[in-house]
Amino acid sequence: MFTNELKKGDRVRLSNGWYATIMDNSRGNSRMCMVEGIEKELGAVYSHDMVALVETKGQSTHVVLVHTPAQLKLKKLVTEMFGG
Repeated sequence: MFTNELKKGDRVRLSNGWYATIMDNSRGNSRMCMVEGIEKELGAVYSHDMVALVETKGQSTHVVLVHTPAQLKLKKLVTEMFGG
């Protein structure tokens, strides 16, 4: 499943191990999410940091997410600039 196919309400696992709930239906390099980390926080999350879909429409699942070429290009740029 591509990250661009995620819908509002889907719950994903992030690359740092935290979970997030998608809060919009947009597409692209970043999505608005409610991140469940040390605290709950609403903010933009890079799509390339989303690694798996864990819940959709209230049902548990586990689907590895696939990133678009543009998202992979941005991931490489961010990694080169800030380290990985």
